[in-house]
Amino acid sequence: MAALGGDGLRLLSVSRPERQPESAALGGPGPGLCCWVSVFSCLSLACSYVGSLYVWKSELPRDHPAVIKRRFTSVLVVSSLSPLCVLLWRELTGIQPGTSLLTLMGFRLEGIFPAALLPLLLTMILFLGPLMQLSMDCPCDLADGLKVVLAPRSWARCLTDMRWLRNQVIAPLTEELVFRACMLPMLAPCTGLGPAVFTCPLFFGVASFPPEQCGEHHLVCRKGMQVWSLAASPSPAFQFSYTAVFGAYTAFLFIRTGHLIGPVLCHSFCNYMGFPAVCAALEHPQRRPLLAGYALGVGLFLLLLKPLTDPKLYGSLPLCVLLERAGDSEVPLCS
Repeated sequence: MAALGGDGLRLLSVSRPERQPESAALGGPGPGLCCWVSVFSCLSLACSYVGSLYVWKSELPRDHPAVIKRRFTSVLVVSSLSPLCVLLWRELTGIQPGTSLLTLMGFRLEGIFPAALLPLLLTMILFLGPLMQLSMDCPCDLADGLKVVLAPRSWARCLTDMRWLRNQVIAPLTEELVFRACMLPMLAPCTGLGPAVFTCPLFFGVASFPPEQCGEHHLVCRKGMQVWSLAASPSPAFQFSYTAVFGAYTAFLFIRTGHLIGPVLCHSFCNYMGFPAVCAALEHPQRRPLLAGYALGVGLFLLLLKPLTDPKLYGSLPLCVLLERAGDSEVPLCS
């Protein structure tokens, strides 16, 4: 995991001042003020996003279609307006990224196919053990499973299921847009890419702590075709920790690929799989091959993490361009 390294809090606007006039990447307020503006902007986005989920007062359960539709409306409004926060941050700090706002937020065509496929493949390798467990416990064989997956009727049912749309489409898209695509460009010039990877997920955790049990858009309570493996519901501390680790992973993917599509697809996949049922695996009739699959998946994931996220596969990375314009020529995550 050396690729996630950073060199602590850095104020890039004052590093290598001799290069500053050439790039003119930063200007306006001092570096301290720029960092405060970045932190306040990210915290405001996080509070707005989480607050939009609870703006509707209702005694209906959270999985009721009416509740889900209302939350869809509010969270889509907040997510649609979130790029305006990045624009305001750019004006207040005077930072000129050198690319368009959409490109900076991961909406670009260069390298889009590997950005969509390779991070998802990497995540599926990490979940090799749970995927084996799912196939062992599934009553249908592979051929029947493929027929279900490829059947238009199955997809039609999914697209009319509010819970499926929430967990697989709306939550991954809006969360990655707000907490990765919008926040990382604001944090990176202040902290550097390495610290930003770990700082970015904390904004959601702080804004939503303590979370609902089986929270609105996270994977600790969803097990796909399996059942949550712990006897009790996950504690707020556990959910906060898991959210932070997963958020750091998708932030890492966003920086290394320069695309939003990879983190969104990985988020959707993880929402379907849920937290690995390790306790159930320890008691499974085929425990040995299953645990071997768990270990092999983790080992291959660590081995392939850097090669499959090599920036050379994805073209020019917008955040790396931003930091280079700021005078920082040594960015670990950009190579």
